[in-house]
Amino acid sequence: MDWIYLFASFSGRISRFPFWVCIGILVVVESTSQWVAYNVQGDTLSSILDLAFTYPEFAVTVKRANDRNLSPWVVGLFFAFNVALELFTLINGPIDPEQGLTSVILFPGLVLGVILLVELGFRRGTEGPNRFGPDPLANTPRQ
Repeated sequence: MDWIYLFASFSGRISRFPFWVCIGILVVVESTSQWVAYNVQGDTLSSILDLAFTYPEFAVTVKRANDRNLSPWVVGLFFAFNVALELFTLINGPIDPEQGLTSVILFPGLVLGVILLVELGFRRGTEGPNRFGPDPLANTPRQ
């Protein structure tokens, strides 16, 4: 696998397997670094690290959306919401889960995240070439 392409490029398509491998790597590395950052500096460094991991997460997710022939803007909306929440946390401190407004703000992001998880993580990509490039599974049989 070309790791730089997977984590840094927004062009092309990837199938479900490289998507899940990349997401797994990002979850492990980000969770570990978040834990260390939170214990060293607190919420501020943790939020900055989360923002730093947004780029590779977005690159992998856009390529998977390309395979499903979805507009990158759908994925961009989810990541824009995430970045806005992180910037809000950096400026105002942690979000209080006890406030009723928190549920109203976080619920749409959660719903969109679950929809994207199902759409990108479990559904088969477009068979054959599409507007984003050739089928990444062109030489392997589909199930």
